[in-house]
Amino acid sequence: MKVNQIMLYGMFFIGLYSVKAQEKTSLSLSEAINKAWDKSNEVSLANTKVQSKKLELQAAKNNQYPDLKASGQYQRLTNASVNFKLNQDNNSPAPAVNQLMVGQITTAIPVFSGFKIQNGIKVQDQLYQAEMATSLQTKEDVALRVIEYYASLYKAQKTIELLKENQKSAKQRVKDFIELEKNEIIPRNDLLKAKLQVSKIQLSLDEASNNLKTINFYLTTLLKLSPDTQLEIREGDFADFQMNNVPDNDLPALENRKDLQSIRLKSKASETNIKIAKSAYYPTLAIVGGYTALDLSNVITVQNAMNIGIGISYDLSALIKNATMVKLAESRLSEVQNNEALLVDYIKVQVHKAIEDYELAIKQSLVYNEAQEQASENYRIVKDKYDNGLSDTNDLLEADVEQLNATINKALARANTIQKYYELLAVTGQLSQSFTLAQK
Repeated sequence: MKVNQIMLYGMFFIGLYSVKAQEKTSLSLSEAINKAWDKSNEVSLANTKVQSKKLELQAAKNNQYPDLKASGQYQRLTNASVNFKLNQDNNSPAPAVNQLMVGQITTAIPVFSGFKIQNGIKVQDQLYQAEMATSLQTKEDVALRVIEYYASLYKAQKTIELLKENQKSAKQRVKDFIELEKNEIIPRNDLLKAKLQVSKIQLSLDEASNNLKTINFYLTTLLKLSPDTQLEIREGDFADFQMNNVPDNDLPALENRKDLQSIRLKSKASETNIKIAKSAYYPTLAIVGGYTALDLSNVITVQNAMNIGIGISYDLSALIKNATMVKLAESRLSEVQNNEALLVDYIKVQVHKAIEDYELAIKQSLVYNEAQEQASENYRIVKDKYDNGLSDTNDLLEADVEQLNATINKALARANTIQKYYELLAVTGQLSQSFTLAQK
């Protein structure tokens, strides 16, 4: 009896786990994007790179502070021979010298280094700002990918819903045709055509279901959700959406694109690197000081030996060698500027294509709406004719397929228009901003 109870409880909990695994999770588009920003590996890596650049900036700032070093030595001497050159008394025995202790503290305060330190700080700050812009561009890219998966998931979900509705009517038609065929009202060929249509709908349904599972896996992986999670897109989370402030030229992109801002900042950093390369032509100047204590056993003790002065150094070979380094820095600046020009052209092409795709999606949506009305009316007319013996089964099934396709196209056209709108925002650098504002 106890064994049966244990099995019963086990089956109960297994059933609960199975139900939980099949439970669907609903996420709004904003929730999905923000979750991706928090969880995705791409954003995490971008944030880490920003932190690294911030530390490099801090390290560059540390170069402007004084250097302070302390050192000490203890040396054991064996049978050291000591010869005094001053005030030497030949009758006095030489002292036993067996150890040496030296302690030093030195400092150097940079005064002038050919503007190398300040320009080094400036370069690292520009690279830090560039990395932050790159990080924001990564967020834009991740957000767009979420939107594409989200839209595809909605389309697959809507397609399955409409196919199932049509499948019900198709199966009911088969049942009706079976009775009509038994009563020899219709030929068997018509029944086979109706059954064939059910099979075709099932194939389309299987393909859509497979597509749904694949996209669901892509999106849950991106959002770092459990692979068993089944996402469900609610109609109001995606379809009911107002598209405002639609860009109609490339000016917003040239102002807002983070990848363009990043490369422009890198261009400024390359200009500053030229100044750093030229700094080798200048001498370096620093204030130096120190403290020394020395004890040579039985010979000499030095205490409070403090010093301060000015240190200057000049690399004469830089007059010859450094010209190459300057040219190298100038060449790298030219590379960055050429990359910037290429990116500007690419952005303009992207924006133009996105505008055309968005306008095409709007036109297609209007056409699909009309086509759906026409297909529905056509099916109603053909159905009436078929019921009155004025149309055959081929016409009826063809009209039904056309109505199904038109209904699916209408449902997906709205989602496609929204997707193209978001893609347009992405190429103009306004995607992340729109979702950030939506959260406030």
